[in-house]
Amino acid sequence: MLGSTHGTLTTDSRRARVIACGEQPSPVVHGRPADVDDLDVSGRPLYADAPDLDRFFRPESVAVVGASDAEGRPNTGITRQLIAWAERVGARLHPVHPTRQSVFGIPCSPSLADLPEQVDLAVLLVGDPLPVIGELAEAKVKFAVAFASGFAETGAEGAAAQAHLAAAVRRAGLRLLGPNTNLNAFEKFRDDLDGPAIALITQSGHQGRPVFAMQELGVRLSHWAPTGNEADLETADFISYFSEQPEIGAIACYVEGLKDGRSFLLAADRAARRGVPVVAVKVGRTETGARTAASHTGKLTGADTVVDAAMRQYGVIRVDGLDELQDTAALLARARAPRAEGVVVYSISGGTGAHFADLATAAGLPLPDLSAPKQAELHQWIPEYLSVTNPVDNGGHPVGDWRGRKIIDAILADPEVGVLICPITGPFPPMSDKLAQDLVDAAEQTDKLVCVVWGSPVGTEAAYRETLLGSSKVATFRTFANCITAVRAYLEHHRFVAAYRSPFDEAPRTPSPSFRKTQALMRPGQQLSEHAAKQLLRAYGIRVPREQLVTSAAAAVRAASLVGYPVVMKASGAQIAHKTELGLVKIGLTSASQVRDAYRELTDIARYEGISLDGVLVCQMVERGVEMVVGVTHDQLFGPTVTVGLGGVLVEVLRDAAVRVPPFGEDQARGMLGELRGRALLEGVRGGPPVDVDALVEVVMRVQRMALELGDDIAELDINPLMVLPRGQGAVALDALVVCR
Repeated sequence: MLGSTHGTLTTDSRRARVIACGEQPSPVVHGRPADVDDLDVSGRPLYADAPDLDRFFRPESVAVVGASDAEGRPNTGITRQLIAWAERVGARLHPVHPTRQSVFGIPCSPSLADLPEQVDLAVLLVGDPLPVIGELAEAKVKFAVAFASGFAETGAEGAAAQAHLAAAVRRAGLRLLGPNTNLNAFEKFRDDLDGPAIALITQSGHQGRPVFAMQELGVRLSHWAPTGNEADLETADFISYFSEQPEIGAIACYVEGLKDGRSFLLAADRAARRGVPVVAVKVGRTETGARTAASHTGKLTGADTVVDAAMRQYGVIRVDGLDELQDTAALLARARAPRAEGVVVYSISGGTGAHFADLATAAGLPLPDLSAPKQAELHQWIPEYLSVTNPVDNGGHPVGDWRGRKIIDAILADPEVGVLICPITGPFPPMSDKLAQDLVDAAEQTDKLVCVVWGSPVGTEAAYRETLLGSSKVATFRTFANCITAVRAYLEHHRFVAAYRSPFDEAPRTPSPSFRKTQALMRPGQQLSEHAAKQLLRAYGIRVPREQLVTSAAAAVRAASLVGYPVVMKASGAQIAHKTELGLVKIGLTSASQVRDAYRELTDIARYEGISLDGVLVCQMVERGVEMVVGVTHDQLFGPTVTVGLGGVLVEVLRDAAVRVPPFGEDQARGMLGELRGRALLEGVRGGPPVDVDALVEVVMRVQRMALELGDDIAELDINPLMVLPRGQGAVALDALVVCR
C-alpha cells in the first residue's frame, strides 16, 4: 500500500503520485507505464504485467561470471552443470573470470565487457553480486541469477543489503532471480513425456524435490523456478508467465512468504482468467511456522486467515503437504474438465467402498445414488444381495472375468457420473492385475476421470508400476486422503473457472461522491468519536439509528422526544473504545427523568475517568434482529481487508468471521456469509424470522467501497453491532469504531 495521506491528498492526486513514481516504481501494465484506467481509486494496478521469461528459460547465450574448473571448488561443480544445461537448451555458454584463459576448454572472457556477444542470461557465481550489477547493465544483459546468501534471510543488516541490490537491479533495467537461490532452474527435465506439464515454483529448492521426482512416475514437468529471496523476480512473476504457456496444465508452488500481496492476487487473477490451476503449499499457518519461514526467506508471511481467504478468492488451491501438492497438481494438469460432478466409488469389497465413501462424503464430494435402471443394469453382472447404489460393491468374483469391464463401462456411461474412483487396498493377483488393466482400458475409451487408489505399501507390483503408472489417463494415488483432496480440488477448480469474473475488471477507478464528503472527518493518527464514525458510515449510505448529539440534560430530554422512546444514551468521545465496560452506555430509557439521570451519570463517569467527550448520543433503540460485525483492517501484505462475522459479545467469544481482500463482487460477499459457523442464525432459528441478508450484503459491499477509497487513511473500521433486521427491513449500524492512520 501507499503511504498514508491522512486526508491531505485526494485520491486522484494519490493515483497521479504513483504514476509519477513519487513513492515507488511506476507500475507497468501490458508492457507500458500504467495510466489512470489501469489503476484503482487508491492508485494500485488492476492488471498483472507478465514478464517475458522465454530468454531466461531458453536463452541463446549465457555468461557464467566466476566460472571455474579447479577441482575442489564449489564453482566448478556449478559450472559443469551449467555447461551441460546450456547444451541441452541450445545456448552458447561464455565463462567469465579475470585470471583464466579457458574453463573446461571453453575460451574465458576477463569481464562482461569483453564478451564476444550480448548475452541473455548471466549466472553470478560471486559472493557479492551488487558490484556486478552495473557491468550487467552496461553489457545489456536481460536476466541474471544470484546464488549468494547472506541477505534478507539473515536479519536487518542482510535485508538492507538486499534492498540495495534490488534498487541497483531496477536501475539497471534487468531482471534478477535470487539472491539465495539455487540450481533448480537448470535441472535436466525428461523430454520423453507427453501431455500437459506441471510448472514448479519454490522458495526452498529441497521442498520441490517430490514434485520434480514425479517425472519418474510419468508426470511431465516443464519448468522449475527457485525464487529464493525474491529481491526482484517473485512468485507472482512466474505464475503470470506460466499461465500464458500453452504446454502448462498446472502450476505447483511451495511458498514461504509473499513479497507483495497485490502482485500475487493479480497473478492469480491472470491464471484464473485462463483457467490454469494454481496449487500451493503456503507455510505460516501457525506462529512457529511463520517465524521459521521469515528466518529462511526474510519476508512477511501475513496473517494466515487473510492469505487463506485471498487464495480462495482467486481460485488458488491451498494444500498442506508436499504429497498433496504433487498429487493434486498432477491430476489438475492432466484431467479434462468434468462432464458431470457425480462421483461413484467402485470396489471389490463392501468395507473398502463404505470406508472410502464415508471419507469422501465428509470432505464434500458429491456421491449421488445411481438410478434404479442403472442399478438393475449392474445387477446383470453383480449378485443381487450386493449394494450397487453408490458405492458399488461387486463382491470380487466379477473382476476376474469379462464382467469386470462391463461394470466399469456401465458406470462411466451414466450421464450423472463424472468421476469413477476405485480403491484397491492391496494386491491380490491375478484379480487385481485384471482390475487395473480393465480400469486403464476403460479410461482410454472415456472422457471422464478414472482414479485408482493403490494402497499397497510396497509399490513394486507390476499392476501399479507398469499398468497404472504407464497410463496417462488414469490418475493413480497411494492414499485415500490424497485422492479425495485432489478430486475435490479438481471439481472445485472447474466450477470456479466456469463462474469466474475478475473483480479487477469492475473495481472502481474514480472516487465516489462519498469519498469527497468524508475528507473533513479524517483525523490522522486518531480515533474518531462514535458520532463522527457514524457520520462516515452515513456518507457511504450505511444506515444508522435516529440519534442526536447533545451537550446538556435538557437537550437530551428534547432529543429523546424527537428520537422516540425507548432510547439508548451513550457517551461520545474520540478516546472511548469500549463504552460498555466503562459504564458509558444506558439502554431502555423510557422517560424524561431517566434521560436526565442518565446524562448526569454518563458525564460524571467520563469526568472521573478523565475522558474528554464531544457530547452524549441519544439514540433510537433497535432490538429485534441478529447482531453482526462488519469491519476493515489493514493487512501488512494485502492492504485493507473486509471482515464479516457474528457481532456483539459473540465476536470475541466465538471468533466466527470471514475475510475478503478488495476488490470483490457481491457473490464473494454472499460467500463470506456461507462460511460462517453461525450462518443458521441468519435463516431464523427457534421460530425467529429470517433476517435481511440482502441488506447485510449491501453493507458489506459499501464497507468494501470505503476500504478501497479510504484504505490509505483508515487503520481500522469496526461496525459492531450491525443489527440485521427481519427480511425486508434492512440493517442498522448501532455502533462504530474508526481509527485513522
